[in-house]
Amino acid sequence: MASRYKSPAEVKWAVRQRFQYIEIMAFYTGLVSRSDVARTFGLSDAAATKDLKAYSEQAPDNLAYRHSVFGFVPTASFQPLFADLSPEVVLPMIATNLATSGGAADRGGEESIYGIPVEALPLPTRLPAAGVCAPIIRAIKQHRQVRIGYKSLSDREAEDSRVIEPHSLVNTGLRWHVRAYNLDTYDFRDFVLSRIVAAELLDSEAESNLMYDDDWVELATLQLAPHPKLDARKRESLLVDYNAQGDVIELEVRHALVGYMLHRLSVDTTVDHSMNPNAYQLVLVNRDEIEPFAGWAFL
Repeated sequence: MASRYKSPAEVKWAVRQRFQYIEIMAFYTGLVSRSDVARTFGLSDAAATKDLKAYSEQAPDNLAYRHSVFGFVPTASFQPLFADLSPEVVLPMIATNLATSGGAADRGGEESIYGIPVEALPLPTRLPAAGVCAPIIRAIKQHRQVRIGYKSLSDREAEDSRVIEPHSLVNTGLRWHVRAYNLDTYDFRDFVLSRIVAAELLDSEAESNLMYDDDWVELATLQLAPHPKLDARKRESLLVDYNAQGDVIELEVRHALVGYMLHRLSVDTTVDHSMNPNAYQLVLVNRDEIEPFAGWAFL
């Protein structure tokens, strides 16, 4: 049956958004089902089936139905027609639970619907290629092992190839990590996504899961305060800035993410608070309690 659409640009905006989701789910998780589409967009099963059929008409070589999983998997010749599958687009969508990317500004170059200019820092892109990122996300979704080629900064880890069982992605605000069980070292640790140069999804099921990762499950409360070397006016302004209740800023964070949080907030982690207070405006009040969770972040 011939497609009812002459080109992707002719697909209605709302339908195109759902087609984007179908492509992202298929490529990054390895499976998209009728229930996925129905649940995400609040559609009936019949409407979701219609969308999947329409997408298959538009891109007949992209998806194949697999009865064993009751859904569609990407074919070896999969090529996106509607979605930008680059990790820098998709990972923030996953992090913020957005079904689709973009907005009215994507419709043929129209201006933003809000009319508010927004500028972002031109930070370097620290992400692997989509073909490397997708197997890692599929391993998380499908609870499987993945073999990665990794460029570690540790002198103790000369071996580039290792098998991991990933359970979560981490966005530090500056770069992305994957939290995983490392079969070579028998422990859970973080791997910087941009240092992964190759990834192969394996058939073996993961034997670990995030509930075994104590540093992931357990939480700590950071007690932060304005740097004591700032004058009273600046300390008061910081407390307002962080919406503090009293003289201490309290933030709950996973043990595994403590170090990243301290770095992201530019916390002075020295014992004598010797760092420049204008650059490191906060100090850690409960240092003795927190330091064991991220010794590398303390000076």
